[in-house]
Amino acid sequence: MATVELQKTVTDFELPATGDKTVRLSDLRGKNVLLYFYPKDNTPGCTLQGQNFRDHIDTFNAHNTVIFGISRDSVRVHENFKEKQQFPFDLLSDKEETVCNLFGVIQLKKNYGREYMGIVRSTFLIDTEGKLIQEWRNVKVKQHIDEVLDVVKTL
Repeated sequence: MATVELQKTVTDFELPATGDKTVRLSDLRGKNVLLYFYPKDNTPGCTLQGQNFRDHIDTFNAHNTVIFGISRDSVRVHENFKEKQQFPFDLLSDKEETVCNLFGVIQLKKNYGREYMGIVRSTFLIDTEGKLIQEWRNVKVKQHIDEVLDVVKTL
C-alpha cells in the first residue's frame, strides 16, 4: 500500500471506532479531518495530547474540522479512555496497522535500550476534498496543539 503524500488525495479507509461506529474517510468529504496517531491509551503523553485536542474542540468545530485519534488499542480500551478523558471525538482502532502503514507512522523505536516497531506520534490534516494538506511527524506534545491550531484557523 502506498503511503500518503502532501497535496494528494488520501486513499480511502475505514476503521472501527468508539460509539460502536465504523469511520470511513470518504464519508467525511465536506469536512476537514484531523487524524492524530498516538502510541497507547492511558499513557501520560497520549493523554495530554488528547486533552489538548479536547480542550480546543470549539475552535476545531468553528473551522469545520473533525478529530479522530488512532492507535493500535482495541475499541474496548478506547471506550474507557475516551470516557475517562471526556473526549468529544471518536478514537479509531487500527489493530491490523493498515491505516498506520498508509500514513507511514509505524517505525523502529528505542526505549531504555530496547528496539521495537511502534507508532511515532504524528498528526495529519485532510481537507474537505480528501487531500492531505498538512502533516506533523515526530510530534512533541507540549507545543503541538498551537502548531495545529495555527493551521486549522486558516481553513
